[in-house]
Amino acid sequence: MRTRKIYIGILVVLIAGLGLYSFNRDQKNFEIAKNLEIYYSLFRELNMFYVDDVNPNKLVKTSIDEMLQSLDPYTNFISEDQIEDFRFMTTGEYAGIGALIGYQNGKIVISEPYEGFPAQKFGLKAGDLILEVEGKPTENMNTEDVSNLLRGPANKPVKIKIQRPGNTNPFEVDVVREKIVIDAVPYYGMVDDQVAYIRLSNFTANCNEEVKKAFLELKNNDPDALILDMRSNPGGLLQEAVEIVNLFVPKGSEIVSTKGKVKQWDKVYTATSAPIDTSIRITVLTNRGSASASEIVAGAIQDLDRGLVMGERTFGKGLVQTTRDLSYNTKLKVTTAKYYIPSGRCIQALDYSHRNEDGSVGYVPDSLITEFLTKKGRKVYDGGGIVPDIVVEPEQLSKLSISMITKFLIFDFATRFYYQNPTITEPEIFEIDDDIYRQFAAFVQERNFGYESQSEQLLKELIEQAKEEKYYDLASGEFEQIKAKLEPQLDKDLHVFSEEIRSLLKNEIVSRYYFQKGAIRSSLGQDKLIRKAIDELSSPLSYNSYFEPGTVITMARP
Repeated sequence: MRTRKIYIGILVVLIAGLGLYSFNRDQKNFEIAKNLEIYYSLFRELNMFYVDDVNPNKLVKTSIDEMLQSLDPYTNFISEDQIEDFRFMTTGEYAGIGALIGYQNGKIVISEPYEGFPAQKFGLKAGDLILEVEGKPTENMNTEDVSNLLRGPANKPVKIKIQRPGNTNPFEVDVVREKIVIDAVPYYGMVDDQVAYIRLSNFTANCNEEVKKAFLELKNNDPDALILDMRSNPGGLLQEAVEIVNLFVPKGSEIVSTKGKVKQWDKVYTATSAPIDTSIRITVLTNRGSASASEIVAGAIQDLDRGLVMGERTFGKGLVQTTRDLSYNTKLKVTTAKYYIPSGRCIQALDYSHRNEDGSVGYVPDSLITEFLTKKGRKVYDGGGIVPDIVVEPEQLSKLSISMITKFLIFDFATRFYYQNPTITEPEIFEIDDDIYRQFAAFVQERNFGYESQSEQLLKELIEQAKEEKYYDLASGEFEQIKAKLEPQLDKDLHVFSEEIRSLLKNEIVSRYYFQKGAIRSSLGQDKLIRKAIDELSSPLSYNSYFEPGTVITMARP
């Protein structure tokens, strides 16, 4: 009798639970239907009675974008005319001329033609102004508009009107478009006798094969160590990150797992293939632009104690997106899960699920940050990107250098230099000697270049505040004396900051002759982070000391 009562009690609870679940589900479905009906009736009334004509496509697209923006920056609606851009982001492929274009002083300019692609093969140069595309003037267009005109069917020509620096006569070029595949590995090589180097710039389809090919070729040099450079790599396909880690860790090792609302989609990704090297010393280079799949690779290497991470704290994107097909050839890229690296930590930095009252997004609070352990027992933390084992903050450019870059003085001088000098030495050998630097200084004077230092800007703000509070007259003489001392002196500053300016000039000039690979080759010798990585990798004793159990890798805060 008592058993029967227990069964009845359980049955009542189950029925009540199912009823509550059914009620909640029905209530949610009712709310969805109600709000969709409100939206439809609102849109209909707007369309009928708004004082001016409305563009239905634009209005709906705006409402969709604003709705998704309230969730997170990675959940996006992809309209039919954005499909090609989306395909390029995931595959690295498009049909076009193969050139990076920019906006300079109201003009569209070719910033860099890619080596071996149509723009370069048909004679277009960095610094060329694009005046027209297929007869359409570009004067009121932005770079996205011009890019869309330059893209099109492969093996079909596109007519471009060009204005070349130093030439007053524009000319037209019929550039035959090709399928453009951007290399995920723009450069690899030996940085010294024992250390191999691979630059990985994105995680597009099959990039793991590019990394594998590069590493196997470098192994012919019998290196003791590898630098995997993922600075400013924004990420991409999660599976590619898994495959790249798999190259260096034992088969069966857990690399990353995903967890979301749809439990059937939760997955643990492990190394499914035999690795190609589990003993070579590895250093992964990161900065604040290293995100998503880059953080999976860096985090897995760190959590599995397979190598060192060096550089800056990474971006902190621990969210996974899935693409869903919608009607009329549109798509929804939606955040469906968070990912967790082998120690169990999620490195998501911003908490989009708990916004502030003003709608802004804050970082995961310190109270919710949790300690985890790597494979060998080192302490690591979640809640804010991957903190490197060896933190090396980059040197900040001077205000002078930044101003010269933004005003295109470095770029324009490199253009002039290229047309005045048919050849230069190899990228590793070429240097900005005193004669070239004097030419640059004269060029800067010729352009009537002026700039304002950070100190000057702050002083101006202080003077404005003092005037507002009526203190300025009491110390006007002192203010003017400080202003005179802080006023930039171009000749002096060109000398003080000559090292960094020479470096910027060298990279820009080398890229004109040897393109992207040449610029990377040129920069390796003067890259302080790479030199630091070589030092650490060259000493097995120093390298191994970082993996001692109990070592604490600082909490990941922005």
